[in-house]
Amino acid sequence: MHGIEKIKAAREILKFNIEKSRELGVEIGDSGCRLESCGQRLNFLADALRTIACKCTLYKMIGRDIDRAIGPAASVVKIFDVICGLEKTLSTGPSDDISAYLTTLKWMEEALGLLTDNCKLVISWLENSNCNSSSVAESWYVMNVNKCLNILRQLQATEERSRAKGGALMVALDKLESELASSLTDIAPLSLPLPNIIQNVQAIIDRLDANHRFDKCMSIYIEVRSSNVRKTLEELDLDYLEEISLTEFDSVLSVESHIDQWREHLEFAVKDLLDIEHRLCNEIFQKSASKDSSCTDCFAKIAVQSGIHSFIKFGNTITRGKKEAVKLLKLLDMFAALNKVRSDFNRLFSGKACGEIQSQTRDLIKKVVNGACEIFWQLSLQVELQRTISPPANGSVPRLVNFVTEYCNQLLEDEYWSTLIQVVEIHQSWNHESLDKRLLLNEMRKIIMVIELNIESWEKTYEDDSLSNLFLMNNHWYLCKYTKGTKLGELMGHEWIRGHEENMEYYETLYLKESWGKLPDLVSEEGLVLFPGGRAIDRQVVKKRFKEFTKAFDEIYKRHSHWELCDKGLRWRVRQLVLQVVVPSYSSYLAKYMPSMELEVASTGDQHIKYTAETLGNMISSLFEPKVGKYGNTTKCTELNGKINNSIVANHLSSTPAAA
Repeated sequence: MHGIEKIKAAREILKFNIEKSRELGVEIGDSGCRLESCGQRLNFLADALRTIACKCTLYKMIGRDIDRAIGPAASVVKIFDVICGLEKTLSTGPSDDISAYLTTLKWMEEALGLLTDNCKLVISWLENSNCNSSSVAESWYVMNVNKCLNILRQLQATEERSRAKGGALMVALDKLESELASSLTDIAPLSLPLPNIIQNVQAIIDRLDANHRFDKCMSIYIEVRSSNVRKTLEELDLDYLEEISLTEFDSVLSVESHIDQWREHLEFAVKDLLDIEHRLCNEIFQKSASKDSSCTDCFAKIAVQSGIHSFIKFGNTITRGKKEAVKLLKLLDMFAALNKVRSDFNRLFSGKACGEIQSQTRDLIKKVVNGACEIFWQLSLQVELQRTISPPANGSVPRLVNFVTEYCNQLLEDEYWSTLIQVVEIHQSWNHESLDKRLLLNEMRKIIMVIELNIESWEKTYEDDSLSNLFLMNNHWYLCKYTKGTKLGELMGHEWIRGHEENMEYYETLYLKESWGKLPDLVSEEGLVLFPGGRAIDRQVVKKRFKEFTKAFDEIYKRHSHWELCDKGLRWRVRQLVLQVVVPSYSSYLAKYMPSMELEVASTGDQHIKYTAETLGNMISSLFEPKVGKYGNTTKCTELNGKINNSIVANHLSSTPAAA
């Protein structure tokens, strides 16, 4: 019973479940139609979601780029505002505060650069945001983005416009160049400026260099500093440097003063003006990346534009003149001047840019050395060639003797002699020879010995023995007196000087004996007494002797009054000797016999006594004075003062014409 009940219960449950299944089947059938309808709607939603998903991705991307661009874009606006303010500040010019102006200018450059960079960055982000996609081409924000891009591109061109002609930065840099020129003009040419001025100039150059204007800085610097140096030199009146040419002077004597000026002006130009300019170049361009070349090039152009070549050109013109004795001294002066600035030249013009100046200077030195040596070794020959000229008609010292003696004295002075030795040593070294200084001394002695031979030769041309003796007396006295205690006297030696003293005394004695010495015999008392042991005199003999004396004295005085003794001491000495020879005997004769002659004059009126002793003395005391005029080949005889600037003698001692 118990089992049947369980089966019945199971049957009821199964029957219930079958009914439920039938109901569920019906419901499932109905749900299929609904699911098919939902499936169709889900497919549409899926497509819509896919579209939405695509748009959301794009918007997310654009948003991210725009978010990144917003910050820089805001900076662009701020930077542009700053630039506008800086432009206004720069428009006023450097004023008195160059440091502030340079700082503002630097800010301006940095702001323009920052503006350009930020504009490029923002434009890049906006252009890469795919906002030009066809799917969103109609979107409102695309138009705004394009407007922003146009504005940004215009702002990006701000720096280019500012650096273009008329642009704010270009104008500011132009003003800075003007300030550089003004600052350089204000720097005095003969002294370095204060450190703060140099710093300001350096800062200006650095700022201009940062803007690619270094070449313009150099051009301004060279133009301004060259102009300053030229103005300073113009105050020295250097026209002679350009005006002198070979056709304008026959002798170096005619331009002697110009040569002396040249020496002073050359030293001033090199040691003062150009030295300061070189130091200033070093100071200004010491921070330059290419300091050495910049400084050297700059200084070389300043030196050239300032006129250094004019000094070299003048020196070359002088060296090409004819070879005359005085020119040797001038060439030695020129060499000394060049040697004095040699170390400065080597320091200032050492760079490659100064190659032309170096070359021209070396060439000038070579011409000076060669010219000086050639003249020196020909001096004795040139003196010998003057032997054919006529001696002075008045028996005075020939100008050649005066010239050569004083010339040798001057040449032997320490300054000239040391320079001559240096010049000859250099010349010998070029020929790979060594110098024996004794050769120079021997050459100097040779010159004097030649002039002595000339004197001996000239003496023989006089027909009057008295004049010949006076001529020799004149010249031996001169050689003795005007070499004693001099360099030439030391060179020739004491015995040589003493020899001329003795010769002077010898010819002095001969002169007196053969001229004035004959007069005392004409007023002798021999044969005047009429009777032996008596006192009566023969008045006719007395009268005759007075006449003979007067006639002889007049003849001698007339001739000798044209003769000259050029030295004051010698004139006094010879006059005293003549007075001692003539006046005492005449005075004694006059004292004894004049009373008797006066009685005869009183009775007959016949005047036989022409001169008193005092008159004779006065006449003799006026003899041998230099006369204004010209005698033979000499100029007027003046006191021998040692000057050698005698153009006629200098011309005589010129051996060759001017070289082309």
